[in-house]
Amino acid sequence: MHARNFRHVKNRAYTRKEYARGFPPPKIVKFTMGDTKGSFDFEVQLLSTKRVQVRHSALEAARVATNRVLIDKLVNDYLMVVHPYPHIILRENKMIFGAHADRLQQGMRRSFGTAVGTAAKVEVDQPIITVKVKAASAEIAKMSLKRGSAKLPIHCKIVVTKSPATSAEKATTETETA
Repeated sequence: MHARNFRHVKNRAYTRKEYARGFPPPKIVKFTMGDTKGSFDFEVQLLSTKRVQVRHSALEAARVATNRVLIDKLVNDYLMVVHPYPHIILRENKMIFGAHADRLQQGMRRSFGTAVGTAAKVEVDQPIITVKVKAASAEIAKMSLKRGSAKLPIHCKIVVTKSPATSAEKATTETETA
């Protein structure tokens, strides 16, 4: 039997917001970074290999680590998107240990817990972070996602695909060839 901090993710998360009086907002503030109007050749994705819950602090740390490498190397010639949004409220029944702790706590009586953070549910092969770059910068995007994956609590895989052409680009290429 192995020790685990959290249960397996089985069904929909139980978050009764009428009982949770105020919970902290997610630490991650920007989900889209870089040049949103540019056209890019390659799409590099960080995919989950397991079905887990990822805390909002881990998502923010992965975003910062990935973006730091991209800004240093590519300045503003990329588009980075963080996909999962932390909806699940995490609760904790705080217990006090030590001398005279019996006067301060009630054990498991009324143990619904207080909100300590939020988490996002991530499925298998779901993209966590997507980076779109030009053809010459694909290796830099892979390196930045590798740095970001070190901040997440799971093993991730990095997939590089050719970016699909947007509808505006398709229309211009069709008129040029006709």
